[in-house]
Order: sequence, then structure tokens, then C-alpha cells
Amino acid sequence: MAKCRLFAIDDDLKEIVPNGLYSKHLFGATVSVSVVKFVMPAGPTLEAKAHTHGEEASLQMRGGCSVFVGSGDRRADEECPMAQGEAMLIPARTPHYGTNTFDKVGVSMRLNVVTPPRKEFGPESSKPYYPLKERAR
Repeated sequence: MAKCRLFAIDDDLKEIVPNGLYSKHLFGATVSVSVVKFVMPAGPTLEAKAHTHGEEASLQMRGGCSVFVGSGDRRADEECPMAQGEAMLIPARTPHYGTNTFDKVGVSMRLNVVTPPRKEFGPESSKPYYPLKERAR
């Protein structure tokens, strides 16, 4: 019999960029769940590259963000701002990327659920994947 899995949103995050980005991911049978936490001082300098995957539900838990729909040219791409406490559905195979705004303590944090699971994440025990613009993978 399948068992429910419980996890704390802001515990056991793994460092992706020192003083900038922390994350973790988990997998279900048909979904992947990730928490991404951008922090000061390096968080504002980290840019995501445009990427696609399955359908995504995203909940902005702290701070805010703008999701841009398009190939990576902010001047031409559609901007969809998301404030703290708001959620967004991104259709499958829609190219998108984002920027962050930070709360009073310097944090922008989201919970993302994607179906089907994101293959590029790798095992749950591995360093989390995030599509940073300056990284090849």
C-alpha cells in the first residue's frame, strides 16, 4: 500500500548558489515537487533561462516573482507577476523563465508542482537542478 509522505517546506534545502539559491525536490508517481528559495545577497543576480516541461502549478510563498512566457527576451515576452500568496498554472510545453522580488528579510520562495515529473531533477538525494542562465545544464 502506498504511503503518504510529509516534508517541511523550508527544512533541508540544498545549496545551489552560496548566499543566493537553495532548493529541494521530491517525486510522486506522476508529479515532481520542488521548493526554490532565493535569498540575499546573491539571489537578485541569478537569472533563469527559458525552459519547458509538463504542466506546472506554482505557489509564491514569500516575496514575489514575475514569470515571463517566451524564449528569453524580456522586451518581447509576456510578463505574469505573482505576489506572495498567489498561485499560477503554467500550461505544459510553454517556454518560461522568471525573476524574483524579495520580502523584508530578503527571501523569495516558491513551491512548484510539475506533471509529469521533471526528469532533469535527478534523484532526490542529488543536488537540485535549477535552470540558471549561466549554467549548461
